[in-house]
Amino acid sequence: MPIVNVSCAIIVNNNKVLAVQRSEKMSLPLKWEFPGGKIEEGESAEDCIIREIKEELMLDINLIIRLHSFTHAYPKQTVRLIPFIASCLSNTIRLQEHSQFVWLDSKDLPSLDWAEADIPIVNEYLNRWS
Repeated sequence: MPIVNVSCAIIVNNNKVLAVQRSEKMSLPLKWEFPGGKIEEGESAEDCIIREIKEELMLDINLIIRLHSFTHAYPKQTVRLIPFIASCLSNTIRLQEHSQFVWLDSKDLPSLDWAEADIPIVNEYLNRWS
């Protein structure tokens, strides 16, 4: 099974962290995730996450640090998530694909029903960065 490389962003603003909920039409419907998307051929993980956040949320971000990547095997594909901590350069979010978003205190992140691939990233962020 091929590995799909995906960038995602832990976007922090005013000590709150952004989480987005997948729509009912997406795979893993209504699961929560850090926003991001597939890295295109010839694209860096950094360029991918800036592009994806702009496309999905109409939001400009500034990358702060790249975290360790995590690989998760779903039944139909294996995903390698490459997370970044980022800050907002703009304040307005306009969802293009997801059903909703929330800004949460770090301590409240575990209360969401996360996509399985995102859980190790939530845990690393809480253990090392919050």
